[in-house]
Amino acid sequence: MEFMTPIDLKQLPSPISYADKILLVGSCFTEHIGNSLKELKFDVMQNPNGILFDPASVCASLISYIENVPLTAKDFFELNEVWNSWAHHSRYSHISLDEAVHQANESRQRAHDFLKQADWIIVTLGSSFSYRLRQDQVSEPVYTGDSSGLLPVANCHRAPATWFTKHLMEIGETITLLDTCYYRLRIFNPKIKILFTVSPVRHLRDGVVENNRSKARLIEAVHHMTGKFDHLFYFPAYELVIDILRDYRFYDTDFAHPNYAATGFVLEKFSESCIDPGSQKIMSEVRKLMIARKHRALQPATNAHRQFLLAHHEKAKELQAKFPFLDLAEEISYFKDAANEIG
Repeated sequence: MEFMTPIDLKQLPSPISYADKILLVGSCFTEHIGNSLKELKFDVMQNPNGILFDPASVCASLISYIENVPLTAKDFFELNEVWNSWAHHSRYSHISLDEAVHQANESRQRAHDFLKQADWIIVTLGSSFSYRLRQDQVSEPVYTGDSSGLLPVANCHRAPATWFTKHLMEIGETITLLDTCYYRLRIFNPKIKILFTVSPVRHLRDGVVENNRSKARLIEAVHHMTGKFDHLFYFPAYELVIDILRDYRFYDTDFAHPNYAATGFVLEKFSESCIDPGSQKIMSEVRKLMIARKHRALQPATNAHRQFLLAHHEKAKELQAKFPFLDLAEEISYFKDAANEIG
């Protein structure tokens, strides 16, 4: 008896492997995927501008990594005693203007260097709603790169709502942005491949109907792109949560964010359909090591726990020797030091 709607998960023609460099950009669900891959020792870089939700912000960030034009103090504004950038998440804000500029530029330079060598970009789009800064709210006119004459912002930084216009991007508008961005990316790095996902996080503040309209536009635009180009692919994270799990027990208490069980289910399906079989076997071994590292013994001073640590120290060394591309130096040091502390 089937208790779930079956879904046909298409395998990537050239799956992701440990040999690949992977840049992840987009919504908070991007970071669920990225954190999992990072913990399993894939070569990843996550959200160099911080969390981004709409296609305008995602495409602008990727093009900024290509161009690598240094930011200056003029690209930041002060609000509530903190310096912020309209192109960055608040994790890049700082009470010091110099530090805010420095950390944003440092991240952009790293992203430029990483993107030049990257094999994959995983893009998770969260919403078709884009917020635009009204020109009468800035001291000097800002080049928008947008026909509306309004500056798309990646993060509102809790500025007054009157500073912004909320815009529901048309499907054609999103396709144009994605098409232009992909063209620029392929010139910069001809080997790049892109895996699109649409975030299953429900943006209920926009309204239930509005959220569904927003997600539908993203899905249509992304499928237009994947149908047009050979190096673009789609992973159905949204459909796995909304259509397969489809139950509030798989959501957090806000009824908007998928919970631990739902996220784990999506990541399991991601591994099955997007990671090559050889890498999946290595992932299994690395995962065991990570679980052992997180283990907290009830009696940490016992000889039994010391033997547990030493056994995993040897296991980590064996994995490192067998798979030199893994960076297990931190784990090797942890198990050794923890065992030595016991004596």
